[in-house]
Amino acid sequence: MGKKIVAVNAGPRKGWNTDTLIDEAIRGAQSAGAEVQKFDLFKLERYTGCISCFGCKKEKFKGHCIVRDGLKPVLDAVRESDGLIIGSPNYLSELTASFRALYERLIFQNLTYNVENPCCTERFVPVLLIMTSNAPDTNYAGLVQGYQQTLSRFVGPCETLVSGETLQLKDYNATDWPWTLFDGDARQRRHEEVFPKECAAAFEAGAALVS
Repeated sequence: MGKKIVAVNAGPRKGWNTDTLIDEAIRGAQSAGAEVQKFDLFKLERYTGCISCFGCKKEKFKGHCIVRDGLKPVLDAVRESDGLIIGSPNYLSELTASFRALYERLIFQNLTYNVENPCCTERFVPVLLIMTSNAPDTNYAGLVQGYQQTLSRFVGPCETLVSGETLQLKDYNATDWPWTLFDGDARQRRHEEVFPKECAAAFEAGAALVS
């Protein structure tokens, strides 16, 4: 029986940069024999980030978020998976609020506040974190590293893939405001020349997640 991988899109735009890279990683995982379940956070029923109820700090629910909302099926699926692919665009120098909600719930349920044993994760699974940004990919190295370290500690060994200077619009002249901060033609060229290589890297990273 093949491994089970959970893929999570924490971005709102279907078929654009983040979603495309996640789908390529999914294809890579499937090529290695994995079964993949994908969630789009922007399509789920209402949910929030951690509400600090401390239910997961009771022995009965140890390592399990007890809040029953739109994120419960995602958290349940991750817990039973053999790997996690999660992607988000960068908004205002952070990952999306939807990503943060899942991240809080995913991490806090495994945090014990015990010095000797700070993590109660029952089974670690590998993680692939994908971030896209309209800024250069080097701008947020510290941000990505921070998430990588925390995910590695509380979920499983985490690899990252960052795509910067992404194409945001098919036509940068289609809005009412002139976008003088970006060179639309240069972005289009990058999308045609560099982005396919990043898609190939996502495919390979998805396959590696299964091995």
